[in-house]
Amino acid sequence: MKKIIIINGPNLNLLGKREPEVYGNTDFETFFSTLKSEFPDMELSYYQSNSEGEIIDKLQETGFTFDGIVLNAGAYTHTSLAIADAIRSINAPVVEVHISNVFARESYRHHSYLSAACKGCIVGFGLKSYSLAVSSFQ
Repeated sequence: MKKIIIINGPNLNLLGKREPEVYGNTDFETFFSTLKSEFPDMELSYYQSNSEGEIIDKLQETGFTFDGIVLNAGAYTHTSLAIADAIRSINAPVVEVHISNVFARESYRHHSYLSAACKGCIVGFGLKSYSLAVSSFQ
């Protein structure tokens, strides 16, 4: 059974409340239950932090023992060289995920410091983006 962790960054703890026109009405805990049902052959875990250092710590903690990481770094995607360096430092492949289509939003969201360090990037499919990312580890 493959071990996959989903790591969510800043403000993603507010899914279901925050800008529902962009991010939808479902909180992540509810969606995570659905995701676990969708992938019963995988051991899925979930972590969320609003702090860049804690995200880096979690990448380092899981990046040598997990089979894959799904990362939605939120706004850190567009600012964090440190998270990109952490991704490059670990063995587990990382798939970058975004709920919204970042390329249809503000221009500062069009650049990711993380994408070049990741196995792939999935954007714009709502919460289904996570399902697509997890399925890439099957």
